[in-house]
Amino acid sequence: MISKWRLFLKELFEKLWFVALLYAALAVATNLAAIFIGPLLPDGLGETLGADSVEAVLTILASSMLSVVTFSLGIMVSAFVGAAAAVTPRATALLKTDRTTQRVLATFLGSFLYSLIGIIALNAGVLTDNDRLVLFIVSIAVVAIVVIAILRWIAHLTVFGLMTDSIEKVEKAAQRALENRTDAPFMGGHGHSGPPPPNAHPITQPDIGYVRYVHMDWLQDRAEDLGCQIYLAALPGAFVHPGRVVAYVLGDKPQDPDKITRAFSIGRTRSFEQDPRFGLAVLAEIAERALSPAVNDPGTAIDILGRAVRLFASLSAPRDHDLRFPNVWVPPLTVDDMMDDIFPPIARDGASNFAVQIRLQKALLALAQIAPAQFAKLAQTHSETALARCTPNLLPHEVARLKAVADQISDSAKTPRPRPI
Repeated sequence: MISKWRLFLKELFEKLWFVALLYAALAVATNLAAIFIGPLLPDGLGETLGADSVEAVLTILASSMLSVVTFSLGIMVSAFVGAAAAVTPRATALLKTDRTTQRVLATFLGSFLYSLIGIIALNAGVLTDNDRLVLFIVSIAVVAIVVIAILRWIAHLTVFGLMTDSIEKVEKAAQRALENRTDAPFMGGHGHSGPPPPNAHPITQPDIGYVRYVHMDWLQDRAEDLGCQIYLAALPGAFVHPGRVVAYVLGDKPQDPDKITRAFSIGRTRSFEQDPRFGLAVLAEIAERALSPAVNDPGTAIDILGRAVRLFASLSAPRDHDLRFPNVWVPPLTVDDMMDDIFPPIARDGASNFAVQIRLQKALLALAQIAPAQFAKLAQTHSETALARCTPNLLPHEVARLKAVADQISDSAKTPRPRPI
């Protein structure tokens, strides 16, 4: 249940309207507080300190912020369109939730609402000079926040929506998901591979879509209530439908399967949150688009290969795993599957480009050298497949250079070195 609230609050704070609503609430609270605080101030203090100017300040703020919000929204939409065309439409989901953009736009919109409510309160004639002084002080603080937001926005616009910025966001999203899965390889439950116990009862999902999030604490609570063991059959990123089993229950058959299926958040698209493979697939998609004849940008594909090495290398670090959900059994997320998400598409679409192929072989060699026991055999398989794809399309001396690197990968697979301590 806690994870459901955490996910709800996370998505709520990513909404532009919510932060703007907080500014509106600040305006209402400020005007109410001014009514109570104003009488406590010395008589004539508001008039002495120029509290009458607060209306002019709020008027300027309201008119300017409305223009700034309109202009900024136009820039944001242009960045989304550019990223969808140059990078991939899947990257726009990260641009939409970019914290700097969300906070800046929410600040602009919220300050507009704040000033609008303040002007209404002033024209209502319910505020004395001392009350206006309180409103004036808070308004100066809001102006300072707006100035800081404008400076952040100017700096952010220099990179927002560009190719490198979009790729960086995808890599960071994949890195977070990989680190979370590395810290809890079975999402806090037991590891289980292979089919479920033969007497387990299948649970299907009535909705059609992708598993965006699995609430493990919800499954653990339901398993304790039912006195059973739950075997997860659909990891985040899986496409589910009424004919797809999402979990198995070992114990008495549940009378209300909805209590189990409510642990799965289903959406029309995949999410980066718990799905490391989605981040890798999006990176591969960016590389594929860059390698298309219409774009012809092998440098981006080479950049993606370097990022892939960095992502996979983080999996080699040993970490302690906590068992937080002892009644839930989760299938593993294998390195084999994750490598299939990114290396074969680049090898296929870059089959006729030697620069991409040599970088691909060197990336696989790097992984084989970083953690031979974990990556060497898989790197050898991908190396051989990539070499077979590109051999008919390259010159003999280029193929010879690729084979030299492939031989080093094979040597690493035959004689894996122990992990350094």
